Parts: sequence; C-alpha cells; structure tokens
Amino acid sequence: MSTLFNFGERIDGYAVPVLNERAVRAAAGIVFFFAIVSFMNAWLTGNFQPTRVFVVAFLVDFTIRIFINPRYAPSLVLGQWFVRKQQPEYVGAPQKRFAWAIGLVLALTMLYLVVINNLIGPINLIVCATCLVLLFFESAFGICIGCKVYNLFNKEQAQLCPGGVCEVVPEPRLQLRWVQGAVVAAFVGLVSATAFWVAGRAPPPASLQATRADTPRANVDAAEAERCKVPDFAKAIGHEQKWKLHNNCL
Repeated sequence: MSTLFNFGERIDGYAVPVLNERAVRAAAGIVFFFAIVSFMNAWLTGNFQPTRVFVVAFLVDFTIRIFINPRYAPSLVLGQWFVRKQQPEYVGAPQKRFAWAIGLVLALTMLYLVVINNLIGPINLIVCATCLVLLFFESAFGICIGCKVYNLFNKEQAQLCPGGVCEVVPEPRLQLRWVQGAVVAAFVGLVSATAFWVAGRAPPPASLQATRADTPRANVDAAEAERCKVPDFAKAIGHEQKWKLHNNCL
C-alpha cells in the first residue's frame, strides 16, 4: 500500500521527495495539446463536446497524480515513456503537488460549469485560459507558475526547482541585452505590418465574387444577406461578431 499511495520518489542525496522534471514537462505538453485542441474546437465551431470529454479526462488524471501516485497518472506514464532515454532531472515534489492542486481546482470548476450544468460564458473562458497558460509555461519553458505561488503560502520554501532557479542566481552574461530586445521588437513590427498588408489584400469570398458577376444587384444583396446569416450555435455562445469576421461579413 505504501508503494501504491505515494507522492514523489525518495532518492539518496535528495532531502525531499522528487519527481523527474523531464517526464513532468512531457506530460504537461501532452495535456496542453489536447487542451488547446478542445478549446479551439469550442471557440471556433461552438462544439463543446470535446471540451467536456477533456475536462473529465483532465480531472481523472490529476486526481490520480495528487491522491494516488503520479507514476500511475496516464499523462505522466506517457511522458515518462517519451523521455525514457533521457537523463532524469529531479525536482522537489512538494511544490509540484501544490501546483497540480491548482489544476485540480480548475478541473473541478470546469466540471461543474461545462459538464454538469452546461453553462457557457466568460468564466469558462477565464478558467480555460488560465489552465492553458499554466500548461504552456510548464511544457515550453519549464516554468512552474504554481510552484512560485507555493512559496507564498509555505514557510519552507521550495527546493530543487526546475533549472535550479531556487538555488542559482542567473549569470550576468545570460541577461538580455537591449540589442536583443530591439531585434524582437523589430520582428514583431515586421509581422504586424505583414498582417495588415495581407488583410488589406484579402479578396472577397469566391461565392460572393460569382454572385456579383452573374446576378442583378438586388439578388446580390439577398444572397449576401443569406450567406451572412449567423447560425444559432454562434448566437448561443456569443460568437456572432467573430463568426461574421471569420466569414468576411463585417
């Protein structure tokens, strides 16, 4: 029983239970992938069924992580398999448990709102966005935002943080220089200018072009009004303006 219900590994040389950060990041990336797919499916099409399935899966996975043993959580099993040939990077388990508890609370909130009560609104968007941000920072940058919050509520500060950020002061030579910042700013400006240029050259829909060429003006207006009629699902989720934007109806 003690082996089954356990959180973190006890390894000689480490003062606290640890987890393999490489597996944790891989698991976060896996969960993030399915989270963003279900989120965008709901956002763009109004179909919340994949989101409901994901919320249940997310809740089960994090329940196993926190209350049973991380090594049996499906996402971490897959994450560990993907990084099985990589050198483990051990980090403190206590702060991870706190961070995952935040994820569990978010999952319970979404379960109540979306799965049980079928509610759609800004609260759902905020909860989903928060979850996506936490997962993205964990998987992409190895930054555990929940672990940083952990230090605000615990006298014993987190140990063995990813990248050694709890113990190591960044070297001055690794700090960003103004030239690097200028390059990033110029790049953002270039992409923004390109986006405006592309938007200005966007042709009208092919169906509208054909209608304009082959029918009188009155028929064109009627056909355009019918094409731009907002479907019920978009109205139900407050998606009317975005639907019109996506279909060149503004």
